[in-house]
Amino acid sequence: MIVKCCGLNPARDVQLCLDLKVDFLGFIFYEKSPRNIKISDLDVLKSYNRKNSLFTAVTVNANDQIIDQISSKNIQCLQLHGSETNERIKEIKKRSKLKIIKTIQVRNENDIIKYKKYINADYILFDTPSMEKSIEFPSNLIQKLPIGKNFALAGSVSEQNIENIAKLGVKFCDLSSKLETKLGIKDHKKIKKFMDKVKQINENTSF
Repeated sequence: MIVKCCGLNPARDVQLCLDLKVDFLGFIFYEKSPRNIKISDLDVLKSYNRKNSLFTAVTVNANDQIIDQISSKNIQCLQLHGSETNERIKEIKKRSKLKIIKTIQVRNENDIIKYKKYINADYILFDTPSMEKSIEFPSNLIQKLPIGKNFALAGSVSEQNIENIAKLGVKFCDLSSKLETKLGIKDHKKIKKFMDKVKQINENTSF
């Protein structure tokens, strides 16, 4: 199971996530989010040895200026959470030289097949249409998702349900609010418990 922990604070949460071998560390640039940070907050990332982990900036319809500012930092991946087209993804990828995660908000089965439009994205993230409000992804729709390490699932993923999610074929999960006790602030004990659970799953699963 590949893991992306999102809504992190660069100064407070990164070292723990790196020590626990979280694959993708997400930082949110969306003013309406309680987890929103400033681009200058990314400066501290240059002091970390990220090893195989990827620092990921989460944006919503970011303009070229924002893309340029983010890509000048120690960032390896951009998550596009807006209405970006496949052509826009191509432009951003060429401009930034970064890997791209494209988010698709899933309301029904018809939304799932939209991933075929985004051939320029490196990863597809299937999410609920909640914008950080932690709505659970229906299990009947999880079974309809394409399977592979390039397809991620978000939507109330937690320590309590990750084993069942893995059994449905999911190889890549993304979570944020379920790692918090207080809104917008990650609970390090919850992160550790979740990653311990994932380690158990990975040890018992042929990938």
